[in-house]
Amino acid sequence: MDEWEEQETATSGTCALTSDTSTGGTQGDFWNSDHGEFQGGESLHFFLTDGDGQNNTAERSSFSRRGGRGRGRGFGRTDHSDFDANEEDGDNKNVSRGRRGGSYSQGTSLIPLVVVFYPLLKDLLMWLASVCNTGHGDTPAENADASDRPRVTYVPPPPSEDEESIFSHYESGVNFDKYDEILVDVSGTNPPPAIMTFDEAALCESLKRNVSKSGYVKPTPVQKHGIPIISAGRDLMACAQTGSGKTAAFLLPILQQLMADGAAASCFSEMQEPDAIIVAPTRELINQIYLEARKFAYGTCVRPVVVYGGVSTGHQIRDLLRGCNVLCGTPGRLLDMIGRGKVGLTKVRYLVLDEADRMLDMGFEPDMRRLVASPGMPSKENRQTLMFSATFPEDIQRLAADFLKTDYLFLAVGIVGGACSDVEQTFVQVTKFAKRDQLIDLLKSTGSERTMVFVETKRQADFIATILCQEKFPTTSIHGDREQWQREQALGDFRSGKCSVLVATSVGARGLDIPDVQFVVNFDLPNNIDEYVHRIGRTGRCGNTGRAVSFYDPGADSELARSLVTILSKAQQEVPSWLEESAFSGHSPSGFNPPRKHFASTDLRKGPQGGFFQDGSVTSQLAAQTAADDEEWE
Repeated sequence: MDEWEEQETATSGTCALTSDTSTGGTQGDFWNSDHGEFQGGESLHFFLTDGDGQNNTAERSSFSRRGGRGRGRGFGRTDHSDFDANEEDGDNKNVSRGRRGGSYSQGTSLIPLVVVFYPLLKDLLMWLASVCNTGHGDTPAENADASDRPRVTYVPPPPSEDEESIFSHYESGVNFDKYDEILVDVSGTNPPPAIMTFDEAALCESLKRNVSKSGYVKPTPVQKHGIPIISAGRDLMACAQTGSGKTAAFLLPILQQLMADGAAASCFSEMQEPDAIIVAPTRELINQIYLEARKFAYGTCVRPVVVYGGVSTGHQIRDLLRGCNVLCGTPGRLLDMIGRGKVGLTKVRYLVLDEADRMLDMGFEPDMRRLVASPGMPSKENRQTLMFSATFPEDIQRLAADFLKTDYLFLAVGIVGGACSDVEQTFVQVTKFAKRDQLIDLLKSTGSERTMVFVETKRQADFIATILCQEKFPTTSIHGDREQWQREQALGDFRSGKCSVLVATSVGARGLDIPDVQFVVNFDLPNNIDEYVHRIGRTGRCGNTGRAVSFYDPGADSELARSLVTILSKAQQEVPSWLEESAFSGHSPSGFNPPRKHFASTDLRKGPQGGFFQDGSVTSQLAAQTAADDEEWE
């Protein structure tokens, strides 16, 4: 599995939505039916009219110049299709029985007529699709078998070689100096002293130059403490809010050590043996980490490579063969490369898990255990393991002990930016069916501010993006059912400003560093507080300010109420009276405790009075510590 958010079986079905600002419509959408899927080309729009005269927009169709038969995905009752073969056959049988019984009852509803003429309309669309395909040398979709689906052949455009593009960055915000006031707690034995400047990090001249070109003036708290800890060879679990510079905190000391040791990639070797492996849960995040590694390693002997799903495997293998010191990858594609014998693990010195709380949950834990148990992977005593995330729930800290040395250090950086006054958090009490109008009114009031809208499901992402396009908001969407080129195009359109609104599922909640996101909207609140922290962390980054508005549905979100009150209280932000009432009404099962601590997560090895458990007793006393911990979010 290449990404945490997409745990369903991958299919070729996709809903792609990219705004067309000239018409307010969408391009690149899909017509989904039991006959196959068509993509690209011009769109054909149609509407279904109910008896009350209301127009219900059906899916927009478009045709592909690609053969392939598959199950479509649309906005219907299931995740697979609005009109699958069984449903359609059943409807036709009912029509036949109605005819044998005499005639249709007289009424105003036109739905029976739609059912009758839908097969004819579908045949017409299939014929048009075959006409479109003819002349391009492709087999019409209806004649292609599911087993004949083409392999993934997408090759992303190469990253820019222009130095100005490589080192492009956005300026630190007015609140960046507040980072100096953040409380930091380092747990464990004999932690090395923190650094105050990048000069104290003892970086080589090439790294110093690249750090300066990147616009880094002084280290952030996670960098002040993380860089010397990693340079000292210690395992690390670092908890710091999103946007605080975690990526540079682990890349700089790793690259410095590799350069000091004279690392050289085994160019054109059939099996590459990297010195460092970095794993992240989503394609977008791992590609972002790769670009950061490429930036810091610019002009040096160290060569980073990235592998992730949705891209031609052959293309990535050819890139690997050119040499690899630092391998960045999503779990599925990384294990695939190891299984193919293209990546060896015997030389691995650093194993980095970014968004480690997600990498060690039930979705990815088996893949992580497969990775560390792969032939040739050094044991945890013979490698350095580093884990970074904005949140480290207690159960994840338990699992992490299986991957880290017993004397690992726990770095907790106080909450700022992602869940503090840098992000103005607002909650609107609204029912499920009123959210759409509320969102439209909200976007009208924000103007052209760059906005991310988070929803819970893939289907909902496409549906909301369609609605916003119809309302003349330049909108695109990103979720796991979109093909990789569509996901990259959506992010590109959003970064460039072509689309001012990006509708995303949780696949866009973690790690994405998009400049100038002024506004985050939680159309659907997530089912856990950690995800909320990650989502609102898309704005208010690097000392900049931002706003987050969340739609609170009392019927669906009450279990999150107490955790939200805790978050708002810690950030010294106003807690709505109705939210407090919901939190203490008895409908929320999670415990609420006064926010006395300043950290998102605390080291479980600490006892109730701040002392440390003995290493051997950590597991046995975790349950008691969980009950005593006054920062229980879940």
